[in-house]
Amino acid sequence: MTVLAIDPGREKCGIAVCGSEGVIVHRVVRVDELAQVAREWITAYGVDLVLLGNRTGSRDIRARLFCISIPVELSEERGTTLAARRRFFRDHPPGGWRRLLPQSLQTPAVPYDDYAAIVLAETYLASGRKIAGG
Repeated sequence: MTVLAIDPGREKCGIAVCGSEGVIVHRVVRVDELAQVAREWITAYGVDLVLLGNRTGSRDIRARLFCISIPVELSEERGTTLAARRRFFRDHPPGGWRRLLPQSLQTPAVPYDDYAAIVLAETYLASGRKIAGG
């Protein structure tokens, strides 16, 4: 199964495609770009399901995804921001003097909403849930 996960926000969203082989692609997009990028990635990567985080901005984002022809499922976002920050720093370890600070006191210098989308997708895939008919 391949899922496209979205960490919704008011101005930007994290978006990631993940499957059994792991993370395929991810990035942060402006809200007005989301539907177009989602359609492109659904086609390009053979996505079976769209996961949408259920917190900030999810209602507006779901309305923007009306053009998506595959199932859209809401997913619990609780704890994804902290997990995303840990994952970001694992992939991009702080350098210089910042490496001496505890990561819990640091915030990435770039948006990392795409890492929250990765966490959503990986959590869903690890749960072993399947879409109806899938």
